[in-house]
Amino acid sequence: MATAVRGWFADTAGGLPATFWYLWVGLLINRAGAFAMLFLSLYLTAARGASESLAGVVVGAYGAGGAAGVLLGGVLADRWGRRSTLVAAHLVTAALMVALALSQHLGVIAALALLVGVTHSMPSPAFVAAIVDVVPEERRSRAFNLQFWAFNLGMAVASLLAGLLAEASYVALFLVDAAATLATAVLIAWKVPETLPSLRAYGPTKPAAAGRRPGLHTALTDRHFMIFVGLTFVLAVLTMQASTIMPLTMRADGLGPSAYGTVVALGGVLIVLGQLFVPRLIDRRRKGTVLAVSTALLAVGFGALAVADDLVFYLGACVVWTVGSMLAAPPNAQINADLAPPALRARYQSVFYLAFPAASFVAPTLGGFSLQSWGDGHWLVMGALGLLAAGGHLLAGPPRERRVAALRRTSATPAADEAARAPLPAPN
Repeated sequence: MATAVRGWFADTAGGLPATFWYLWVGLLINRAGAFAMLFLSLYLTAARGASESLAGVVVGAYGAGGAAGVLLGGVLADRWGRRSTLVAAHLVTAALMVALALSQHLGVIAALALLVGVTHSMPSPAFVAAIVDVVPEERRSRAFNLQFWAFNLGMAVASLLAGLLAEASYVALFLVDAAATLATAVLIAWKVPETLPSLRAYGPTKPAAAGRRPGLHTALTDRHFMIFVGLTFVLAVLTMQASTIMPLTMRADGLGPSAYGTVVALGGVLIVLGQLFVPRLIDRRRKGTVLAVSTALLAVGFGALAVADDLVFYLGACVVWTVGSMLAAPPNAQINADLAPPALRARYQSVFYLAFPAASFVAPTLGGFSLQSWGDGHWLVMGALGLLAAGGHLLAGPPRERRVAALRRTSATPAADEAARAPLPAPN
């Protein structure tokens, strides 16, 4: 038994460098404390007297800032450095949260929400790029799996804490969020070295077009990468169905908010309990095949809602699509890392992350129209879309693997920073 546990732990979390674990703890603290914006609309209507329409505009401003922040964070992380971007973004976010807690004018709150959207999203590409910098290629799958697990565990904690704090004080909600964000900044500044590789270690990066320096346009004109981003966008649209369209279908089936909360809670519990077992399932398997299977599971899970009529059926479907999401997380991040030139890692991450805010707009907008027009047929459309994307992964996988192999042949691997890559010492 002990041998089996040690083997499982080694497959799941063994051999990762100390810097990764400091980044992981920072991400966990950041997500666990990032709960204030979850209650922004309630705060605006209950504490500041805003109308529902105005609250929607302010929340939308936060989302728009997030799209801009992802791109800004990617550019800064590649130019300025991962550590510098992470520390600066968290410090500014903490200050903005304090300002939000103390502001009363709705115009000021809207402007601050926009800025928080920018600074909240900036760390995402820097976090992932830093992980790619310090984790050896053969261990990245487990690192990305742990990153996805920390993100969801942190969000689960955030949801719980947010409800308790909101009952006591909305001001406390923002101040505790600011404190957690500040703690993340301090941890990164204290323990995480700068991981941005020197361009001299790789040699000059060949521009995508004559006379142009490599930049965001390099990622946007990378055919293999953009096909991958497009398929990820479909996966994100499917995933967003759970929080946008499914509640409407459940209400039509006579199921109330508590039933919806039960389905959402089940998905979170499955990820927190099961994500750590994913590496053993997918290691040594083709990433394109894993993504095809995961997308097919999402398609089947959401497609099955066309005939769902009770809570048990919804819970069963939730198990299917949640397993699909769990399988998709590590290879998605790893493919992104494989395709990105070392000097553009964060920029590639920023373009990849744009798929999610785009999906958060498309899923409810077109999904609402689809549900109104076709009723339960909407879920058959979602299932068909997911199956097409699964086929796309099977077709795109082999040429993408050839592209990655070619990149590896033409790129020299820099010497690793020994301090960054050194594993944490074993406990006494």
